[in-house]
Amino acid sequence: MMQGIPRNTWAIFRPFSSQALHPSKINSRIKNMEYAVRGALVLRAQDHAKTLKTDPGKLPFKDILLCNIGNPQSVGQVPLTFPRQVLAMCTAPSLLDNEVIRSELPADVVVRAERILANSGGGMGAYSESKGLEIIRESVKEYIEKRDGYSTNIDDLFLTNGASEGVKTLLNMLVRDDKDGIMIPIPQYPLYSAAITALGGAQVSYYLDESEDWGLSTKMLDQAAAAAKADGIELRALCVINPGNPTGQVMTESNIKEVIAWAAKENVLIMADEVYQTNVYDPAMEFTSFKKALRSMPDDVANTVELVSFHSTSKGVLGECGMRGGYLELCNIHPETSEEVYKSLSVNLCSNLPGQVMVDLMVSQPKPGDPSYDSYKKEFDDIFNSLQRRALLLVEGLNKMEGVTCNASSGAMYAFPQIQVPAKFEAEAASRGMPADTAYCFELLDATGICVVPGSGFGQEEGTFHLRTTFLPQEDKIGEVVERMDKFHTEFMKKWS
Repeated sequence: MMQGIPRNTWAIFRPFSSQALHPSKINSRIKNMEYAVRGALVLRAQDHAKTLKTDPGKLPFKDILLCNIGNPQSVGQVPLTFPRQVLAMCTAPSLLDNEVIRSELPADVVVRAERILANSGGGMGAYSESKGLEIIRESVKEYIEKRDGYSTNIDDLFLTNGASEGVKTLLNMLVRDDKDGIMIPIPQYPLYSAAITALGGAQVSYYLDESEDWGLSTKMLDQAAAAAKADGIELRALCVINPGNPTGQVMTESNIKEVIAWAAKENVLIMADEVYQTNVYDPAMEFTSFKKALRSMPDDVANTVELVSFHSTSKGVLGECGMRGGYLELCNIHPETSEEVYKSLSVNLCSNLPGQVMVDLMVSQPKPGDPSYDSYKKEFDDIFNSLQRRALLLVEGLNKMEGVTCNASSGAMYAFPQIQVPAKFEAEAASRGMPADTAYCFELLDATGICVVPGSGFGQEEGTFHLRTTFLPQEDKIGEVVERMDKFHTEFMKKWS
């Protein structure tokens, strides 16, 4: 058997510097791209996890608590039974021929699996049409129409590998050169800044107002737009995340309409990231889609403002991140542009089939009277109510800490507290060559095993420091997260104040 050449002897045969993929020859845009939620802190957390297995007494904590990313099932959320039962039948259709198994499953599970398989043209192991299975896009169409009260054209719907693929597809079409500006909120989800950097576009940052519960005002949009235009930037799109990531705010319908009217005035496309639409915890608030708000406006706006909306199976209560299911909807988009979206997605042939099935199960849940309804509703409500309680518990705990202020997490899965870092520590962090919030997060991880993300990875007003943490660890762990953070922060302030 041929043995590989040892890594340290490779240079004898071929100098590293001559390699086509030598670091010095990599596309500089890729090297400049950053993605904070899976950066150096996560790598350090992974090292700690290995140490806990080999030498558990070496670290001052017993486990790693991952609060860095919206990945519910990685921290204990149990998959909903109905979707997994249907998916199991779809991926192993021979089970449907087993009368014992069929008799033990709820009848609606069998019916749903047979319906999907009968319309899949080869099952989960075959490519689908590039837009996704029509039977599933029909389900998405019905879901949107029921949610918004306005018609949807099935040809405007595309199934994608999570919402991220859809977002990157649109950005790839929008950014032609470094003068094409994409407006993104600050704080923002790093997918946007990373993709814009990789494409060589211009990031146009507009700031959310922390003093107004991270509100989005057209005044801030005006300021960002004016600064960009002064630099010769052409505004191409406005990205909005609602409910907010990392900030957890939920936009009102009137605010959404203000933003749409602003986009009409500036002639920019709206990219509406609505993957957290199920995650609204404040009973006084409700999710309103950009599509619904747009269609309810006067015709000169409703029929002209370009809108692309995104949704995903990864969030909500479903939490099926690993399935990589999602969809995008085009609204008021030129037919030829729609064909270009189709062509762009066709390069990947189609989105993965299990993810497509999960989209169907997200938008078409068991209904009252269905055999699976009662158990599904209980599981769904238990997860949602627990998330609601965890959001309150975490924010309440953060606000009790010295020098920490945190707006309510009315939606999504995150808290984004501001930390008043002592000047002595800020100077110490600078001597380490990193922002103070990054240094704080490293110290928090090393002392407690809690992995969060520094606010500098999402963007923040100059002179302020934040961190983003999820509240996804299960309820018996969230109290421990708050307790560990509080103990660390008390000692931190005592040491550095």
